[in-house]
Amino acid sequence: MSLDSQAPTAISPKPPSPPAESGMRRNILWVRNIVVVLAVLTFLGWSANDLGLSPGRFIQGVPRLVEFLVRMLPPDLSVIPSLWDAILTTVAVALWGTLLAMIISTFLAMGAAKNLLGRNPLVYATSRAILSVLRSLPDLIWALIFVSAVGLGPFPGVLALTVYSCGELSKLYAEAVENIDPGPREALESTGAGMLTTLRWSVIPQILPEVITYSLYRLESNVRHAFVLGMVGAGGLGFELTVAMRLFQYHKVSAILIVIIVTVATIDFISSRIRARII
Repeated sequence: MSLDSQAPTAISPKPPSPPAESGMRRNILWVRNIVVVLAVLTFLGWSANDLGLSPGRFIQGVPRLVEFLVRMLPPDLSVIPSLWDAILTTVAVALWGTLLAMIISTFLAMGAAKNLLGRNPLVYATSRAILSVLRSLPDLIWALIFVSAVGLGPFPGVLALTVYSCGELSKLYAEAVENIDPGPREALESTGAGMLTTLRWSVIPQILPEVITYSLYRLESNVRHAFVLGMVGAGGLGFELTVAMRLFQYHKVSAILIVIIVTVATIDFISSRIRARII
């Protein structure tokens, strides 16, 4: 047998596409992009008209806006001492909503992560479906649902923030788990380590900084949301603000707004300090 017969057969390169074919493909892409842009512009134009967006109407409303702001001056700062209970209620609602969501989200994230319990397709699909449902409804809708179930007060606000925050935190936790280095986990599993040991020594140390960051950000957001939930019967400063506006107590309204701003800024500062110390 000759050496030439044993030589590997050379693979001929794929011939380039004819210029006419590549030019037609580019034309199709251009037409598709133009159609998409026109469709988006058409929708924006229709929606702007349907929503009544009008710079003229806004300009006409500026004098009434100024009149409303003038009525709020000067703020009645004498009411601030009577708002301490409402401030504590608002912060407590946000804190408990975040803490409960963190606990529940830890378990949901394990099923929604493909490299943990989510390796089972049924568990993964079920967990992701639950997260989609929890995130689909805003916290205000959840608050209305729980108010109808358990009545007015801070408790439905806690439940609403817990449910909505679970949808957000679980997804973020699951993505953090999926992005870990698989080496330590595989090394522990190869030695026969159980799920709890694997989580303790390979998963938690890698995701802890991200979990802290996401949880603190969620707490900051929940403090803001707690004000809004108070306006639908969940208590706190939001309820006080609603009562003051309905009674046309504009000087008290401005004082409550100042308290809200200071409270949010304080929570943001504290959470940033905690984040800096731990991370």
